[in-house]
Amino acid sequence: MSSPGTAASPGRTKRPAGRRHIRIWTFDRVSFFVVFLGLPLAVFAIFVISPFAQAIYYSMTNWHGFSKEMDFIGLQNFVNLFQDDVFLKAMRNSIILGLVVPFVTIVLALVLATFVTVGGAGAGNVRGLRHSGIYRVVSFFPYCVPGIIIGIVWALVYSPGNGILNAVLTRVGLDGFENYPWLGDARTAMGASIFVIVWGFVGFYMVLFIAGIRGIDPDVFEAARIDGAGRFRTAISITVPLIRDNIQTAYIYLGIASLDSFIFMAALNPNGGPQNSTLTMSQALFQSAFGQGKFGYATAMGVVLAIVTLLFAALVFGVNALTGGRDREPARATSTTSTTDEQIGVVDATKVRELR
Repeated sequence: MSSPGTAASPGRTKRPAGRRHIRIWTFDRVSFFVVFLGLPLAVFAIFVISPFAQAIYYSMTNWHGFSKEMDFIGLQNFVNLFQDDVFLKAMRNSIILGLVVPFVTIVLALVLATFVTVGGAGAGNVRGLRHSGIYRVVSFFPYCVPGIIIGIVWALVYSPGNGILNAVLTRVGLDGFENYPWLGDARTAMGASIFVIVWGFVGFYMVLFIAGIRGIDPDVFEAARIDGAGRFRTAISITVPLIRDNIQTAYIYLGIASLDSFIFMAALNPNGGPQNSTLTMSQALFQSAFGQGKFGYATAMGVVLAIVTLLFAALVFGVNALTGGRDREPARATSTTSTTDEQIGVVDATKVRELR
């Protein structure tokens, strides 16, 4: 019997208060989860998690790679690794590459991207340099060339006898460069290799940062210009904070590529350079596995390289979080006044006043 003033709907039962609604697992719902969640997880487990787990097991054996027999030796391979001067030198070189190459590449890419997007005339509308489209295309060319080709070409450029670099330096009147071994001298081998890696990557990340800067509302730059901001202060206080996520992603990808650097180093100095000055962990791994037949030992090197890579990514995320990266909202490209105010708020209004 319904209470006065209420009409009971025929055929509808009132659900008791406080009871949770139980979802019915229909065939469509189950198939959706299986296809879009279960299948990707299965592929990830089979092709990523499983090989990594196998690598950890092989790193604890004395496997020679071409036989089924292997003895479990525990952590002995890792103990031997950190007593191996060659591997320690390779790990040191890899860490140097992981720290130097991303920093130099990102700084150069940011500078070039700023010139191309907002480096034009100091009066009038904010715009980049004239013919900036040509600069973008030309700078992207090196990234389209395979890394092994870049390494081979630059190895010829650095050649002591008939290299272009020594010929140019000698032609302009510099002494001592007739047969200078850029890759054969321990003092210059790592620096020359870093230059090649940066040269190969900087164009791509310049284009990436250009896309991020294009997503910032031009009114933000106009406001900074009206307040008397210079180009350097605008880049530091406006551009960098608003494309912070792009920079973080670029730093992680560049760091991972630099910690490996196998392709470039194998083309420039296949044997690790003079006094192992350019030897990387990936090269030491390759030599141990295919040169000495120590696949278990080489797999332990691979595990250490994976751990160093994960620590590097965690370090980048941690630094970004500690410096306030999570407190900033990403900029959205739109011409509305409200969004412009939000973007200026992201940069922090006090910074705009300090730009004078």
